[in-house]
Amino acid sequence: MPGYLLTSATQATCPHGAPVSFVPSQSSVLADSAPVLLVSDQATIAGCSFVVGTVASPCLTIQWLAPATRVMVTQTPVLLSTSVGLCLNPAAAPQGPAQLSSYQQRVQGT
Repeated sequence: MPGYLLTSATQATCPHGAPVSFVPSQSSVLADSAPVLLVSDQATIAGCSFVVGTVASPCLTIQWLAPATRVMVTQTPVLLSTSVGLCLNPAAAPQGPAQLSSYQQRVQGT
């Protein structure tokens, strides 16, 4: 499904409201003056306060599903606004989808 390319300037949160920081692995391909994100790039979450019972279970990272199928950078699929990011806790258990709140809206891909 087509979507806008995500960049390092994309703003997102975990399902519990903690901010996501993106670390792009490349800087040669830009969209709206920011590096395009790849499915292999790190996305870290800091400050998630989610608790199950009495046990802390914060979101720490994101596993991306459904990246671009036609747009690649260094033979790696880019992330799209339609990609699904599952937030994972320290045990790598999914905690819910990442929420995109702001992303560039000039360059699209599929």
